[in-house]
This record gives sequence, structure tokens and C-alpha cells, in this order.
Amino acid sequence: MERILSEQQYRDTINSDSLTVIKFDTTWCVDCKNLDRFIGDVVDQHVDKTFYAMDAEELQPLAEENGVRGIPSLLVFQNGKKIAHLHSKWAKTPAQISEYLTTLESKV
Repeated sequence: MERILSEQQYRDTINSDSLTVIKFDTTWCVDCKNLDRFIGDVVDQHVDKTFYAMDAEELQPLAEENGVRGIPSLLVFQNGKKIAHLHSKWAKTPAQISEYLTTLESKV
């Protein structure tokens, strides 16, 4: 999963016509490391979406702009707008994340 390293890269990334999923994480987050163990399988199941990761502390203004209050959080963007946000409490298992992404498909 490619990492977003700058605000400009973030802005360019979210302006896609397709669904873009960004995982907000940090280097010290235990739940983030757990999610990293299985996120590859989730990505493989959702080839219609593009996945990225970004450090919520390194790009804190962007995390705040998007209401990220817990990590890991998965945010979905399309055409420059946030259309969904899976908060950290519900982003701990492959089933939770897959259900979120599948349910999202029916709303778009």
C-alpha cells in the first residue's frame, strides 16, 4: 500500500473519480500493526478501490480536517470529498472492514 507523504500528494489522491481508501495510522499504534497483518487480503478483495496509508501524526492537520480521532481509521474519498469514515473502534477485524467496504459499494 502506497504511503501518502505530503498534503499535495493527499489532495491529488482524493480527487480521483474512483473510490480511494486512506488508512490513517501511526508508527506506535498496536491496532494499526494488527490491521497491517490482514489489510492485504482486504485490498485483494476490493480491486475496484485504490488503497493508501498515511501517518495521522505526520500529517496531523489533514487528520483533524477529516475528523480522525482514533487510529486506525479508514476514510473513503471520491472526487475530492470524504464519503465514508470507518472509525478505529470498528476497524479491528477483516470482517468489520470487508462489511464496511461492501456496504459502501451499495451506497455509491
